[in-house]
Amino acid sequence: MAPSGPEPRTTEPVAAAVPATPVATTSAATVTVRYWAAARAAAGTDSETRTGATVGEVVDAAVAAHPDLARVARVATFLLDGRKVGRDAPVVDGGTVEVLPPFAGG
Repeated sequence: MAPSGPEPRTTEPVAAAVPATPVATTSAATVTVRYWAAARAAAGTDSETRTGATVGEVVDAAVAAHPDLARVARVATFLLDGRKVGRDAPVVDGGTVEVLPPFAGG
């Protein structure tokens, strides 16, 4: 029996496995908005429910409902589920956005 050579290779391209990645959606989510200190005074409430696809959209909806909140929102820090985020952070249903104005003192 004669030794055989290497097996012939096919010339057809083999598709690489591509991992599934989540697709970002722009649909509005319903979140709880919590207001602290001057933000609470401007909104007239401790918290409420708002909708939006991003923190910025949620805050803009809150400002539309409470115009006095605009001056506070311009300088506020935003938390999304306890983490500091920017206005472009996407929100998900059931999340919590917190509006924290600058604090003084210690």
